[in-house]
Amino acid sequence: MPRAEGSATVFVVLRRMRAPLITLIVIFAVSVLGLSLIPGESTEGGATRLSVFDAFYVMSYTATTIGFGEIPTAFSYAQRMWVTGTIYLTVIGWAYAIGALLALVQDRAFRQALALRHVSRKVTGLREPFLLIAGYGQTGETLGRAFDTLGRRFTVVDVAEARIDALELNTHHADVPGVLGDARDPHVLGVAGLGHPYCEGVVALTNDDEVNLAVTMAAALLRPELPVVTRTTSAAVAERMASFGHPEVVNPFDRFGDHLRLALRAPASYQLTTWLESGPGAALPPRASAPAPGRWAVFGYGRFGRQFAADLRAEGLEVTTVDPSPGEVDVVGDAAEPEVVRRAELETAVGLVAATDNDTTNLSLVAEARRVNADLFVAARQNQPTNAALFAAMDLDALLVPTDVVARDTYARLSTPLLWRFLRELLHQPEEWSAGVVDRLVEACGTHLEPLWKLRFTEDEAPAVQAWLAAGRLRLADLLRSPADRDRPLAAVPLLVLRGDEALLAPGGDLVLAPGDQLLCAGRPGVRRALETTLLVEGLVEYVVTGRRVPTSWLWRRLGGAATAPEPTGAG
Repeated sequence: MPRAEGSATVFVVLRRMRAPLITLIVIFAVSVLGLSLIPGESTEGGATRLSVFDAFYVMSYTATTIGFGEIPTAFSYAQRMWVTGTIYLTVIGWAYAIGALLALVQDRAFRQALALRHVSRKVTGLREPFLLIAGYGQTGETLGRAFDTLGRRFTVVDVAEARIDALELNTHHADVPGVLGDARDPHVLGVAGLGHPYCEGVVALTNDDEVNLAVTMAAALLRPELPVVTRTTSAAVAERMASFGHPEVVNPFDRFGDHLRLALRAPASYQLTTWLESGPGAALPPRASAPAPGRWAVFGYGRFGRQFAADLRAEGLEVTTVDPSPGEVDVVGDAAEPEVVRRAELETAVGLVAATDNDTTNLSLVAEARRVNADLFVAARQNQPTNAALFAAMDLDALLVPTDVVARDTYARLSTPLLWRFLRELLHQPEEWSAGVVDRLVEACGTHLEPLWKLRFTEDEAPAVQAWLAAGRLRLADLLRSPADRDRPLAAVPLLVLRGDEALLAPGGDLVLAPGDQLLCAGRPGVRRALETTLLVEGLVEYVVTGRRVPTSWLWRRLGGAATAPEPTGAG
C-alpha cells in the first residue's frame, strides 16, 4: 500500500510540474547550444568556440544565479549578448517553475496524496492490534477517548478535513493515524488498515446509514473474520446490514428504550449498566426512583417516539402520543403550542417523553411539564451537542443523546467480550444484587470508574498458578490477596468468571478457579499489577494460598528444596 500511495504522489508532482520542467530544460538546452556555436576571440586574436562542456559549465553557474565567474577566455560581444539574453530567459523560466511549485504545494490533490502516503506508512508500521473507526464525529471521538484510556490503538477515516486535523491536537497517549476520505471507498478503508493483519475490528459510526452499510459490506467481503459494529436508526437498513456477515448493529433509539425500561423496573441495575458502559473515569450516575405505574405522554411520534411508545406499551403502560402528523397518534398538534400540551393532560400522567427532533421544543416541553406536574418522570431527547449544558441544567431523569448511546454500547461490545457478557447477564439479576455490586465498586474504585481488566488463566498468561488450578486448590479469595501481605485483601471487584460458555456473575471468594477460566475485574492500576505479579511468580502463589514464604528464584528454590507445586489433594 505505501508503494501505491508513493506512486500516486510522484504522478501528481510530474503531472503538475511537467510544463515548467520542460520549459526549464528547453531554455537551458538552447542556451548551451547557442553559447557553444557563437564564436569568441582567442588571446592570439583568432576566432574560437567554447566546447559543449564549457558552455554547459558557464550556463550552469549563470542560470542558477551563482555567478562563479571562471571563463577560459574573454567573451566576444556576440557571446556577451547571448549570455545576457539567456540570463533574463532563465529568470523567467525559474519564476514560472517556482510559481508552479508553489501552486502545487497549495493544490488539494497534492496535499491529499502526501497525507495519504504519510498515513499509509504509519498504518503499515503498526505492530499491535488496532480498531478501524469510520466516522470521527462526537460518537467516534468519545469512543476513541475511551479506548485510548485503555491503551488500545485505533485508526480513523472521516470525510471532514477539520476532524482529521483535530487528531493532531487531541492529547491521545499514542499517535492516531487519520485518513481523509470517503469511507464508502474500499481503497480508503485499505489505507486505514482494513487489510492489515493487526486490525482487530471495524466500527462504522458515521451519520449516514448508506456509508455505514457500505463499510459493513466492505468489511464482510474483504475481512469476514473481523467483528463489525455499526450504527443505524432504520430497521430496513439494519436488515440489509445483517445480510453481510454478523455485524453488531446499534440502534440508539432501541437501546435507549431498553435502558429506560430497565430504569423503570430496576433503577440500581440501570445505574450499574450506565456506569460500566460509560468507560474509564466515568462518574457514578445518580440512582433515580422509578415512577409509579400510570399513563405516559410521548411528544413526537417519529422513529424514536414510535419505538419508545412501543417499549412502554410492552411494559403494560398506557401511552398518550402527540404529533403534528395525523395517523396513529392520540393528540394531533404541534408540541410547541400550549393548547396541545394541555390536551395531553400532564396533570394525571406519571411520565413525559420529549422525543421531537427540535431541542428548543423539547426543553420547553420539559419546563412546562415540571410546572404542571412536579412529580413527573421526565425523559428527553437531545439532538444537538451544543445544547448539552441546557439539558444538563434541566436535571432530567433520563436523557437520550444518540451519539453517547452508540459510543457507550460500542465500547461495551469491543472493550472486552466479558463486559458485554456481564451486561447481558445483569438484566436477569435482582435489584438488590445490582445495588450490592455498585456498593462494592464504589468501595474499590471510588465514585469514578477505574478501567476494567481481564485475566485469563492459561499457560501463557498465568504460568505460576497452573499447578494449583489443576489440583483444584486455588480459590478466588486466595488469589485476591496482596502478594506483599496476604492478610490484606486486594481492592479488586470480580465481576465475572467465564468458564467455557458458563458465566458466573460477581463470584464469591469460595469459588475454586479452573484452568482456562477468564476473570473480569475492576480495580485501581496498582491492584492489577499486584494480581498479575502473583500469576507470574510461583513463590507468590505459594504465599497467598498457604501463607508460607518460599524463594521466588529457581536457584534458591533448588538450594532450599522448596516445593513449587501443590499436592493433588487437600485444602489450601
